[in-house]
Amino acid sequence: MKTEVMTLEQEIHPNSQELFMGFMKLGLMGFGGVLPLAHRMIVDDRKWLNIEEFTHLLGVCQLLPGGNIINMAVAIGYQFQGAKGAISAVVGLISAPTFIVILLYELYAQFQSIPMVKHMLEGLAAAAAGLLFATGLKMLRPIMKHYMTWFTIALTFVFMLVIKIPLLLTLFILFAINIGVLSLNKGVNNR
Repeated sequence: MKTEVMTLEQEIHPNSQELFMGFMKLGLMGFGGVLPLAHRMIVDDRKWLNIEEFTHLLGVCQLLPGGNIINMAVAIGYQFQGAKGAISAVVGLISAPTFIVILLYELYAQFQSIPMVKHMLEGLAAAAAGLLFATGLKMLRPIMKHYMTWFTIALTFVFMLVIKIPLLLTLFILFAINIGVLSLNKGVNNR
């Protein structure tokens, strides 16, 4: 009984070595983007965060400069082990892929003119886009319960695809609109 409790606690609160190994595995598996794999590892397999925590953390990480998954590695590592955990998670995430990218670039430089290589890269890009789309749909489920989510998604499409407002400006406008609507709702509910 005591062993089961310790194992559960270790899964919930990973040490620096577990953060390093988890994010290294994630970095090794994630060619073309690791968000779908990160969701599976962090939420489903390791249970370091639940789906709501992951979704909210991803939202914050998308607003910060830099790569989303690197920002998540820093935040998750810091949450569980402080600065040491943040460093462990980031180094785990980028060390092996950095080596592999350098090696692959050298190979690509030698064989880039071969049509089969070009087609293979196009197929990998399509697969990565499909994984990202599927993960986006999976992450929408827990937040689609509120009308503001639907409203914000619709405005995002209008601003970015129809009006063609840049991403950063779209985020600021949507943030202001959401804060305004939520403030109005709070004022109406307090009467």
